[in-house]
Amino acid sequence: MELKYTVHDEKNLYNIIKDKLQISSRLYEKIRKEHIYVNDVRIDYKTVLHPGDVITIKLDYDEDNSNIVANKDIKLNILYEDEWILIVDKQPGIPVHPSIAHYENSLSNGVKYYFDQNNIHKKIRPVNRLDKNTSGIVIFAKNEYIQDNIKMNLKEYIAIVEGELPEKKGIIDKSIKRKEGSIIERCVDENGQKAITHYEVLKTIKLNNKNCNFELPKYISLIKCILETGKTHQIRVHFSSIGNPLLGDDLYGGTLNIIDRQALHCYHINFIHPITKKECDIISHIPKDMNLLIC
Repeated sequence: MELKYTVHDEKNLYNIIKDKLQISSRLYEKIRKEHIYVNDVRIDYKTVLHPGDVITIKLDYDEDNSNIVANKDIKLNILYEDEWILIVDKQPGIPVHPSIAHYENSLSNGVKYYFDQNNIHKKIRPVNRLDKNTSGIVIFAKNEYIQDNIKMNLKEYIAIVEGELPEKKGIIDKSIKRKEGSIIERCVDENGQKAITHYEVLKTIKLNNKNCNFELPKYISLIKCILETGKTHQIRVHFSSIGNPLLGDDLYGGTLNIIDRQALHCYHINFIHPITKKECDIISHIPKDMNLLIC
C-alpha cells in the first residue's frame, strides 16, 4: 500500500506533498516522521526536490479499529475490491454505522469482521452514507488518503414514488433544513441549505385496487435520481414536497402497505480512482422488494 510520485518541478518536499499529492495536514502529521521517503531515504520536509526524484509514501501501517465490534453474521455482497477500496452492496434494514441501538449489527461491523479475517489492520471508513432502510452501494476506504481524495463523478438512485409526475424529466431545487424539534426529520425551507435533485421518470404503473382490503395509490412511478447536492434525506424530502412521497417512507408520508421500507436504492456510482486514476463504474441491481413492484 504505497503512494508514489515522480517529481517534475523544483519544490520542497512539503509543498509537493500538499499540492501534488493532496495530502491533508491531518494525514501529514501522522506520516511525516516514519512513512515518507524520497529515493528510498527519509529527508527533511524543507528539502528542495528535483525532477526525477521519486516520493514514496507508505500507507500500510496498522491502525486500531477496536472501537467497532466484528460480526461474522453481517454478510458482505462485495461489488469491487482492491488494495485501496472495498465496495459493498448494502441490504435494506441495516445501518452503515454502529450506534447505541445497533452497536453490533451495522454494515461497519461486518466490514470489521472481513478486515480481521483478511489481516487488514485499518480503521473502518465509509466514504458515502445511506439511510438504514435505503439499499445499495457503499464505499469503504482502506486508508485515510483514499477517504480524503475519492471524489464522485456521479451518484444515481432508483426510487419508487406515489402518483404520476407531470414531466418525464425535471429538477427539484428546494433548500432543506432540520425540522424544528426533531433530530432526524428534515423539511423544505427557504432558509435551509441548497439542495438540488435531477430526476427522470423511467416507468409509471397503474395499480389494480380490486379485491384489495387496504388503500393503494392509483399510480406509482419508477424514478432515476441524480443528486447535485447530498443533503440528509434529500430525495425523500424533495419528492414528498411535490406530492409524490416514496413508497414505504413513513417519515415523509409514503404508503406503507406494499413495501416495508422507503423504496430507495443507490444503484450507480462513478468515480476516478485516486491511485490508478482510472474510471470506476459500479452498478448494483435493484433489490427484490422494489423489483416486485415494477415488474
